[in-house]
Amino acid sequence: MKIAIIGYGKMGKEVEAIALERDHSIVLKATTKEELSDENLQCADVAIEFTSPSTAVDNINRCFDVNLPIVVGTTGWLDQLETVTTSCQDKSQALIHASNFSIGVNILFEMNEKLAQLMNNRPMYEIEMEEIHHTEKKDAPSGTAISLANGISNNMDRKSGWSLDADAPESEIKISALREAHVPGTHTIRYSSDIDEIELKHTAKGRKGFAMGAVVAAEWIVGRTGIFTMKDLMS
Repeated sequence: MKIAIIGYGKMGKEVEAIALERDHSIVLKATTKEELSDENLQCADVAIEFTSPSTAVDNINRCFDVNLPIVVGTTGWLDQLETVTTSCQDKSQALIHASNFSIGVNILFEMNEKLAQLMNNRPMYEIEMEEIHHTEKKDAPSGTAISLANGISNNMDRKSGWSLDADAPESEIKISALREAHVPGTHTIRYSSDIDEIELKHTAKGRKGFAMGAVVAAEWIVGRTGIFTMKDLMS
């Protein structure tokens, strides 16, 4: 499979290493908008995109224009998901996006939803979340933390959203977003009562897990049309 990497930074280099291990070839390593010519993109079978919230949608549309399926690992752009979905459907294109492509994190998502269901009728447990990432991460809270919070609120009657405010109302899940040097990503969901505490936690040891999931997603999406998430792939 021929892969175009859009965003050849630290994650892009991890994607390249995993792709080559899995016998794929890299036909484009784009770090600037000028490198995303139609000619360059048309050499690929699929694109994997890790850039920034401000450029992700433009990159998606460039791929749609040349009939190239795309894997999007950038977070912070989902306020434009409705527009992107319409464009994808109108042009019969393919996109898979995720707040986190790590297989382990996606297992955590499933465990998180199940635990929220079990805790729905146990109001003695208060919920807090913490996420820690490297200082270069631009969005806060992380897309993964937002996905985890949504997984709780969708399965728990007493929670309707999330907040970074420590003084948020009880109906909102309080998220602490910390930025520390050299932390790939740690997410903790904590249920606390007067008598005990339950935690779900995922700690990334590096970027390799994210890259592996993105390459697996690229292998999966070729030949499909529509908007997908890792939930579709995992199922």
